[in-house]
Amino acid sequence: MDGIVSLLTTPGIGQSIFVLALVITVGILLSKIKVGGFSLGVTWVLFSGILAGHLGLQIDPMVLSFVKESGMVLFIFGIGMIVGPGFFSTFKQGGVQLNLLSLLSIGLALLMTYLIFSLSCTPIDTMVGILAGAVTNTPSLGAAQEAAKGISGSISSDIGIGYALAYPVAILGLILTTGCLKWVLRVKVDEESQRIEDREKAQGKEALVYSIEVSNPSVYGLDIAHVKLLLDKHDFLVSRIMHKKTSEIEMAHPKSVIEEGDKIMVISEHHEMEMICAFIGHRIEMTDALWGKLDRRLISKRCLVTQGTVNGKSIEELKFRSIYHVNISRVLRAGVHLIGKPDLLLQTGDTVVLVGEEENVKRVEKILGNSVSTLKKPNLMVLSVVILIGILVGSIEFPLGNMPMPAKLGFSGGTLVVAILISNFGTRFRLNTHNTQSVNLMLKEFGITLFLACVGLSVGGSFVSKLLDGGYLWMAYAALIMLIPLWATCILGRYWLKLDYFTLLGYIAGNMTFAPALSLTPDASKNNIPAIKYATVYPLTMFLRVMLAQWMILLFA
Repeated sequence: MDGIVSLLTTPGIGQSIFVLALVITVGILLSKIKVGGFSLGVTWVLFSGILAGHLGLQIDPMVLSFVKESGMVLFIFGIGMIVGPGFFSTFKQGGVQLNLLSLLSIGLALLMTYLIFSLSCTPIDTMVGILAGAVTNTPSLGAAQEAAKGISGSISSDIGIGYALAYPVAILGLILTTGCLKWVLRVKVDEESQRIEDREKAQGKEALVYSIEVSNPSVYGLDIAHVKLLLDKHDFLVSRIMHKKTSEIEMAHPKSVIEEGDKIMVISEHHEMEMICAFIGHRIEMTDALWGKLDRRLISKRCLVTQGTVNGKSIEELKFRSIYHVNISRVLRAGVHLIGKPDLLLQTGDTVVLVGEEENVKRVEKILGNSVSTLKKPNLMVLSVVILIGILVGSIEFPLGNMPMPAKLGFSGGTLVVAILISNFGTRFRLNTHNTQSVNLMLKEFGITLFLACVGLSVGGSFVSKLLDGGYLWMAYAALIMLIPLWATCILGRYWLKLDYFTLLGYIAGNMTFAPALSLTPDASKNNIPAIKYATVYPLTMFLRVMLAQWMILLFA
């Protein structure tokens, strides 16, 4: 018993580890509690830390600061590597519209924060803490604390307390918003769901495999390269050809000639299919399996890209077609089927579909790696590189107008920027950026757990007194900052931008950078649109909230 008391009260490394482990364990146990199927999740660690701090448990301030900053960096790394690959692509296909709407919401939240700061005389660092909790954005809390420390040399506990008071208000606001949205906007969910389903079928973007019989006289005697030139505005790949005269099947290459009655296997996006079929001939029912039965010589096999020397090279650069007579017809990346175009860069973790003679396919398979065990190993190099460069970038100072001190991205912002850039462009420099999803999620969850535990411990001593002394007013501020921008942009998106209900559900989750919001209403599980739109809005919103939180303190402190 004395040993436990000593571990709780005697300062030291062992005591610090024990208290942190205790806070995290209690928080995780509390996270299992669900009300109406919903839980605060890892946020319970924050409140567990507050309780521990209120009861007098403390750890060495230097250790607390180190663990908190390290946890935030790990959390930001995980976020950056998860959302980074889709960061720039989100600006396509309606992403610009949604991100502009989110940008408006961020601007309104900042305006609300500034107005309350001006009228109530609440310190700006406290207001930014309330803002971080009101939009459920923990990284912006870390960025704000870092900026405040840079100005005054210390961190006011009011930042963390403001966040802790605002966060439950934001969760309640999300529950009310997602629950009432369809009633306020008068949405007929089933009808809207059916319209979206019909639209998605007509606008499929994933690679589709189908067969065509050549029946257009204008393409008789032309090689594949010439046919592709005539259809230059349409992306497609011809994988195999069955010649009518000989009944032989060959693997297609640019010089392959097609004649009347030949059958070809084509890979393209769904919306391109009708035009390609009309130009070459007519579509026939001939499955991938049937092609395999008709020709025992050519096989189709899936293969994992795990060899580091292949990472970042284009399909054309690998010369598999010319050297081994093997085609890469499709590439599966992050659940999406891509056409194996010559300029497509392969990445570690891709699954490619190889078509060719069995012995040649085996040779290519060895070059690509195809080792599942390799992918299961954590990639520590990309972790260390991102953190190293991220800290360097985050430490670069640059003057902005009349700010009391030069601005900088900070550890959080620098790591986020570098993680996004490396996850997008690392393969161009032959850097293996692949990590299993479980590794990235583990780092993300472990990092945020450490951070919240430290924040809770640091503010716990004064939390209750602050709650009783004006804390309810801070919660009211949080409600205004959360609800007004979110509802204003939802109404604008529905009636001006004509966004559908499911897109708005995803927008709400992404704008609040809070994935569990997708589970607050059963409507979000009717299709995958809310999840897609969440991923569309989340990266830029996360980036801006982290950057603007610290810059607001620098401007008005």
